[in-house]
Amino acid sequence: MALPSDSGTTLRQSFAVRVSSVAGRWQCELLAAGADDELPALERALGEPGAAGWPGPFVVVVDSRLYFVVLRHGPGGMVRALVSDATFQEHLLAAEAVERYGIPVETGATIDDAFDEDGQGWPGGDLDVFADAGLPAEELARLLDSDELWADEMVLAIAERLGFADELTAVATP
Repeated sequence: MALPSDSGTTLRQSFAVRVSSVAGRWQCELLAAGADDELPALERALGEPGAAGWPGPFVVVVDSRLYFVVLRHGPGGMVRALVSDATFQEHLLAAEAVERYGIPVETGATIDDAFDEDGQGWPGGDLDVFADAGLPAEELARLLDSDELWADEMVLAIAERLGFADELTAVATP
């Protein structure tokens, strides 16, 4: 897999944040300066389903700039999950998210052969996770398909698109 060149992003290489909208204003809360790999703690950070209004809060975890995970409440309180690159099964958080949320990954694939013809992995889970906040699945898929961006840069692009880039930068800058 060819990694993109380092463009000097302003965000930490690993972090976990809770993003919510309160009275029409985005708020970001740093949960961990390093990527947190405890799914139950991340789920608890979402709060009670439906308690926070629309759009409901979500948790974003960037792990070593390689991939990110998004968790958000869905219908009936179930957790919706997205892994930006589901091939990173050797990383604990990616593997736990794939297993816990039933994200399909090609059976028997290893990290060496789990990539497409361009040498990229593939996103797994709910590509509609941001659709109701203004980022449709097709647009998110194009962003996740970029071999020019690291995971933290993808998250910053999502934040810019949805309108919380300043709040994210304020809490996730080293």
